[in-house]
Amino acid sequence: MNFQTRRKTVLAALVCVALGAAPVLADSSVTPSNDRSTWPEGTPRSDAAVDLGRHLFFDPRLVLSEDQSCASCHSPHAGYADGVARDLTAHKKWKRAKRNSPTIYNLTDAPVVHWDGRTPAGQCLTAKDTGVETCLAPLEAQAFKSMRSRKIYEGFLPKVQAEPTYREMFKKAFPPNGEVTHLNMALAIAAFERTLVSNDSAYDRYMAGDRSAMSIEAKRGLAVYEGKGNCTACHSGANLTDWQFHNIGVDSDDEGRGAKLKTAAEKKEFRGAFKTPGLRNVALTAPYMHNGSIGTLEGVVEFYDRGGDRDANLSPLIQPLGLSNREKWDLVAFLNALTHTVDVEVPEIPGLAAR
Repeated sequence: MNFQTRRKTVLAALVCVALGAAPVLADSSVTPSNDRSTWPEGTPRSDAAVDLGRHLFFDPRLVLSEDQSCASCHSPHAGYADGVARDLTAHKKWKRAKRNSPTIYNLTDAPVVHWDGRTPAGQCLTAKDTGVETCLAPLEAQAFKSMRSRKIYEGFLPKVQAEPTYREMFKKAFPPNGEVTHLNMALAIAAFERTLVSNDSAYDRYMAGDRSAMSIEAKRGLAVYEGKGNCTACHSGANLTDWQFHNIGVDSDDEGRGAKLKTAAEKKEFRGAFKTPGLRNVALTAPYMHNGSIGTLEGVVEFYDRGGDRDANLSPLIQPLGLSNREKWDLVAFLNALTHTVDVEVPEIPGLAAR
């Protein structure tokens, strides 16, 4: 099945997180797969689509000023985040964003993306250039919306269409016609993002049976993580997230998930709640929290140890932990053991080399 068959199709294989649904948990010993067997609707990996998406991801002509790419907010040098507290390249009237840019590692099976969950599975979007409504998985939908909000019809799309090298790449990625469209651009970018699977950390090797893979401190930290620290209440499964929304007590007036819901009861229940981020490569993605308010992993551990900083609508899962200094140190050591990066060669962008 090629990418074209996904038009007008809801990608039902990816389950949307429903309010009040049970957490999406998995055995913590499971390591994420990188065999791409879980692409939407079982679609096999297309190397041509991945390569096209890699070029589009790093192309700085995404915005009219030609100085911002997807990698501006999701840089491989910062764990596919951007290393600043709040996104400095926000597109809403070009003001600074109110939230931190999260990593895009290990989102291939994510049932929802964004801190507030505004991009769930099966979101239906209409491309301006084709007029076709298409229902997409979260990664594809996020790429589609991110480009649209940056005025790609006036800028990026015409520039890509004008490049012979890009046109040839689209033919290989989307046979037989290879249309250079908004939808195909989103599908290609998401195809590249689906290759960013971190699954060979010291933790993964340890769980696979190599008892020498983690340090003594990290092993003790794993015990804290699964026990006294109660981290697995939210950070569980192969990607160390339950994909749910919790108010953990960050000192912030951001309504979070609550602002995206309709009824007063829902708004109240999820006021100040944000999606649980996965922890793979977490040592590389500082600063932390939805607003980038904590600069180090040590600071994050201290935050949880004191039971958060704000009581309003606080999740009952958040309680003071009473960790010793050694337990805090060990927990940070374990979090560092979750590091495994994916090497990606930054491509030469068609049409830019001659400038």
